[in-house]
Amino acid sequence: MNKKKSSNIAIIAIFFAIMIVIQYLSTTIFSIFPFPIKPTLVHLPVIVASIAYGYRIGILLGGLMGLLSLITNTLLLSPASYLFSPFVEGGNFYSLLIAFVPRLLIGFTPYVVYRLIHNKLGLILAGAIGSLTNTIFVLSGIFIFFAERYNGDIKLLLASIITTNSLAEMLIAALVTTSLVPRLLGRK
Repeated sequence: MNKKKSSNIAIIAIFFAIMIVIQYLSTTIFSIFPFPIKPTLVHLPVIVASIAYGYRIGILLGGLMGLLSLITNTLLLSPASYLFSPFVEGGNFYSLLIAFVPRLLIGFTPYVVYRLIHNKLGLILAGAIGSLTNTIFVLSGIFIFFAERYNGDIKLLLASIITTNSLAEMLIAALVTTSLVPRLLGRK
């Protein structure tokens, strides 16, 4: 095995371990404390790695994020578990699409944005758009594949998520990206 391949495996392992810790901590904290906003934070390592180490690593970590979502929603049931796992009541093949496709795209879009705008503004936009990618594609999947379950009230549900969680997630992603990526790239 060559040195670059070993280095990539180590990077992927470290970022995946961070994702598992974030998933565990955020699930625990949000279940104990009744926060009005419960932002998704697991996508942050995917965004950062995509920008710092390339879209291949980003997409692989996005796939691992999808797998983590699938496993979590299969084992720890919540009212929305069926959206991400076909193995729970109400879930189906489309649950897999919602669990994986947006997460794979999170590994690609921040990389492209930062390559197009290679400065601090690019980092801010890459973080925000990476987060928005998850929001848009997950919510679109829910709207397209599971709208009938909400008896016509899905527009209100999606609008509330967009106006609360997604804004917080975009802000957090932009801040984390501008803080961590320059250090990973050896710039300050």
